[in-house]
Amino acid sequence: MKKYIKYFLLASLTLFTASCHEDEIEDTSIFDTNPPQRNAFDQWLMNNYIAPYNIDYKYKWEDIETNMSYDLSPAGYNEAITLAKVVKYVWLEAYDEIAGIHFMRTYVPKQILVVGSAAYNADTQSTVLGTAEGGLKVILYNVNNISNYVNEVDLLNKYYFHTMHHEFAHILHQARNYDPDFKKITEADYIGSEWTEKTDTAANKLGFVTAYAMDQPDEDFVEIIACRVTNDQAWWDKMLEGAGKEGAEKITRKFEMVNNYLRNLWNIDIDRLRSVVLRRSKEVKDLDLNTV
Repeated sequence: MKKYIKYFLLASLTLFTASCHEDEIEDTSIFDTNPPQRNAFDQWLMNNYIAPYNIDYKYKWEDIETNMSYDLSPAGYNEAITLAKVVKYVWLEAYDEIAGIHFMRTYVPKQILVVGSAAYNADTQSTVLGTAEGGLKVILYNVNNISNYVNEVDLLNKYYFHTMHHEFAHILHQARNYDPDFKKITEADYIGSEWTEKTDTAANKLGFVTAYAMDQPDEDFVEIIACRVTNDQAWWDKMLEGAGKEGAEKITRKFEMVNNYLRNLWNIDIDRLRSVVLRRSKEVKDLDLNTV
């Protein structure tokens, strides 16, 4: 029995050796070493997002990058160009103007994913305008409708820039946390997902700038920043007036804590930032948003 096994192994080894000698090894790599083919927009992104900020602006559809529970559609090529230019001018460069480009290079999300359609939550009958994942990735929805908004500052803020400032504020407080006394001002009124049952007007009276701020303290904190920088003083004063004496007093106390946080920990004057953001928002209509 052992003899047959020995002969079999010898035969197999001979056959293997012969086949190795017969096949020539090619001197070309099996891997694609050619640089990726970039269209004009890709090259523009290299120069305006990747090189200065190390941001990957993803506009080509990859369903694995999105929440598969939503029924979504890809962003249009021209719409993705428009949004990329608007985001750079109104958001990235606004912070550059106030805090310097190194600040944004350090703390900005490393990926911005744009999706053509809105994301609808059937359970809550609400629309998701944007999401952030661990400070590394921001998703913006409803991009294919941006042409309807470029001449309307309020709509740009509603659908895109309120979200961008909101999510970026999360990144900042995750890096350097705010005073824990902030949450004590309206501690009994945080209601989690039940915020969807409240109106902004009702929330104002309880000391919140929006209904979403009632979700939990972190959302409350960043909503104050997003509302302050995307609305003028007249809007803020009207909101406080509608909040009533008690609600306005709570919102004002919270704002002072937010103001001190940004000034003392990040050297950012929130009202100077607001002035820059509002100015740049009004200038969007004068930009070339279609060519790269």
